Amino acid sequence: MPTPAFLPVASQGTVKALIPEELEDIGITIILGNAYHLYLRPGIDIVEKLGGLHKYMCWDGPILTDSGGYQVFSLARLCRVTDDGVTFRSHIDGSEHHLTPERVTEFQQKLGADIIMALDECPAVNADMVKVREAADRTYRWAERCWKHHQSPDQLLFGIIQGGVFPELRQQSAAAITSLDFPGYAIGGLSLGEAKEQTWSMVDETMPFLPQDKPRYLMGVGSPEDIIEGVSHGIDLFDSALPTRVARNGAIFTMQGRQNIRKASYKGREQPVDADCDCYTCRTFSAAYLHHLFKCEELLAYRLATIHNLRFIVRLMQKIENAIQQGTFTIFKKDFLSQYKVTDEEIRLAQKQKWLNSPRQHTGI
Repeated sequence: MPTPAFLPVASQGTVKALIPEELEDIGITIILGNAYHLYLRPGIDIVEKLGGLHKYMCWDGPILTDSGGYQVFSLARLCRVTDDGVTFRSHIDGSEHHLTPERVTEFQQKLGADIIMALDECPAVNADMVKVREAADRTYRWAERCWKHHQSPDQLLFGIIQGGVFPELRQQSAAAITSLDFPGYAIGGLSLGEAKEQTWSMVDETMPFLPQDKPRYLMGVGSPEDIIEGVSHGIDLFDSALPTRVARNGAIFTMQGRQNIRKASYKGREQPVDADCDCYTCRTFSAAYLHHLFKCEELLAYRLATIHNLRFIVRLMQKIENAIQQGTFTIFKKDFLSQYKVTDEEIRLAQKQKWLNSPRQHTGI
């Protein structure tokens, strides 16, 4: 699998609106599932009985499963954390569950994912230093238990660094987690509503502690400009529901930034949404037709927009890889950002907060 790579979110065993063959045609090389959601529905044992997650969802490529730690803390109706694990009530039916690092590791082994994540505690973005320190220390202890319990030699178990927006805690967490010698490392607990300046500052505090010969994964980040920035900081892997979620809301990625296909200016446009794109949507349909589908709320609109946005991200990753190989990444980054109009920071933070407060957030919706 080439890196840098982007993982579209398939929390519940599907990248919304698309079938596996379409993902392959787009150029997706790896996807992300979620142990929390699959544990609640349909159940880990069901997926294992039916041949594991690859067979269950008919995806032949690599799969990374998140442990579900963030979902437990953000989606559960009630959540009690101890050193042993976390007890919570399902956001679906209110039933009570107890997860430990060992159980979460077993769940992901049964799912048969290629890369699995250690259970971590992700504090709220506004948590104070005492709570964040407790969460980072507990994340280390849980990571150590996951490491000891992991029994599948064909799976890669990644550790997760926490520490909120506190430089000292980020450094301490990174040093502790890397001492366990995982085959890869993730930076968690960012892109949760903090300013981007803080995000990249915390990445900079963390990166010197991560081995350069092992994958480095920035969780929950996937806008085009953030991928470019992340690569410049040394990140290899990214995941986010953003490209597919905004696609279903009519936001189309182009080299000039996001375009709202619902705008009246697209009503009679004969050209594709993005004339430079080679995706099925842009090869086949006019922007006027896509505008019409969205105005009528036809289901095909969501599929076509999702195909385009994911292909845009894949092409971006390919361009980044080529630029790195040619030694021209700095020039490529400057050229890209000079023409790509990013979302206003205040609007972005407001949208992020609205999404975080939604009961449907982090379900891949």
